[in-house]
Amino acid sequence: MKAVQEGRWGKVKALVYLLTHSFSGRAAAILRVTTNPGANTPGVDGEIWNTPEAKTAAFSRLRAAGYHPRPLRRVHIPKSSDPSQKRPLGIPTLTDRAAQALYLLALDPIVETQADRCSFGFRLGRSCADALERAHTVLGNRHSAAYVLEGDIKSCFDRISHTWLEAHVPMDRNILHKWLKAGFLDRGVFGATTDGTPQGGISSPALANRALDGLEALLRERFGATPAQRRRNKVHLIRYADDFLITGTSEVLLRYGVQPLVEHFLAERGLELSHEKTSITRTEDGFDFLGQHIRRYRDGRVYLKPSRRSVRTLLTKVRRLIREEGGSLSAGALMQRLNPIIRGWALYHRHAASKSTYDYVDRAVFRMVWQWARRRHDQKRATWVKGKYFRRVGHRHWVLTGTIPDRDGEPHLVQLITAGSIRIRRHVQIRGGANPYDPAWEPYFEERLSRQLAETLAGRGTVRYLWLQQEGLCPVCRQPLTLEADWHLHHRQWRVNGGSSLIENLELLHPNCHRQVHGRGKVRA
Repeated sequence: MKAVQEGRWGKVKALVYLLTHSFSGRAAAILRVTTNPGANTPGVDGEIWNTPEAKTAAFSRLRAAGYHPRPLRRVHIPKSSDPSQKRPLGIPTLTDRAAQALYLLALDPIVETQADRCSFGFRLGRSCADALERAHTVLGNRHSAAYVLEGDIKSCFDRISHTWLEAHVPMDRNILHKWLKAGFLDRGVFGATTDGTPQGGISSPALANRALDGLEALLRERFGATPAQRRRNKVHLIRYADDFLITGTSEVLLRYGVQPLVEHFLAERGLELSHEKTSITRTEDGFDFLGQHIRRYRDGRVYLKPSRRSVRTLLTKVRRLIREEGGSLSAGALMQRLNPIIRGWALYHRHAASKSTYDYVDRAVFRMVWQWARRRHDQKRATWVKGKYFRRVGHRHWVLTGTIPDRDGEPHLVQLITAGSIRIRRHVQIRGGANPYDPAWEPYFEERLSRQLAETLAGRGTVRYLWLQQEGLCPVCRQPLTLEADWHLHHRQWRVNGGSSLIENLELLHPNCHRQVHGRGKVRA
């Protein structure tokens, strides 16, 4: 058995070598770095690859031989939960980001293949919505577990043991050691790194997931090895990055059985639970997880809705924007700033029971913009202010409207979006064993992407554009396609083979034609 495992790892190491030393691998790494939103944020060397000449020079330098990472540039950014507090963030140089992206081409498929089924953070095709839907499923009936251990790992990314990572991460140990020991520069002062992963680095999420994977199997072995144990204990793990829930039938089981096991698991990796944020809660009392409040009622029904903290954070952000910048903005410019904030928050919570919360948020935002409009014209009557800024749109009254210039400089009418305009829709959880690097799962991920596009405004525009480009015909059978009937989105070059989700690589097919293409294993030119 040991020989078989060593043989498999030998093949993995050979694949890693091919990926990290190939022309295409280096090109893909540089493409990922230069198309990332942070591409214009330099590291300690101040270098930015914004010209073809700079990218060509970087390509020739991207080799393992003689590679030495530079220290991270330490910056402090406000915490999303409390803007008054700041957390440190390390910014690697572009060369180091490209090196991490290169090795991640080989590391991420390995981590993904060995990942816990209940892990949903920093993984392709998975999201917070999957973790929340899993919590709903686990707790969603009368016979579900009555207690939940809310776990929070203290400074997870800053404390992971370097020794453990170097012993258990399947990549070049010399390169990994250099990354972990690179240190950082904070206001010109060098600081050594003795623990933790390089925050801000492309590889950090994969390294953290690698350290935390295995907890699900450990809990199953201890509390769910037999059907009788599973019925008696009802121990389930739901994890998103370093935030996790563990269900159980009693407080005693979680406090004296599950929690010590988790603490021992984390201690081996140099981590520990935060005693201030870790608690055991009755599901009937409700608890917050990933920005939503989860509560199971006595009839067995479980409801998820936006947490009070999430609502308070949103309204505080809107209020601060109106007070600090609203005085110098026109109505149209103000809506340009507010609409993405409201839309993003509402889209995140659109899979929960959010209608009443959306109504509350819309009323609160309306009061803020009405006060903003009155302050701008404090000498005018309320009816005058209403006529200037608010209109009737369809069946809605008192809609804040304004104008912004379009591409041609002509005025374009815009209106303030409401959270209530976002359609609430139940999320379909991803299958636990789905692997985006396995060709057998390619049709499944394409089907999920098709459903996602059909549900979003931008996605519907993409689908209609493809339909027009194809002249309404399926490229395989040349028969008509209708947008209202079933259709599947297909990647000409499969994603498992490096294909992108850019519109140039997409096409619409009949469901049966799509199955035939994948059944034959062909890539369409």
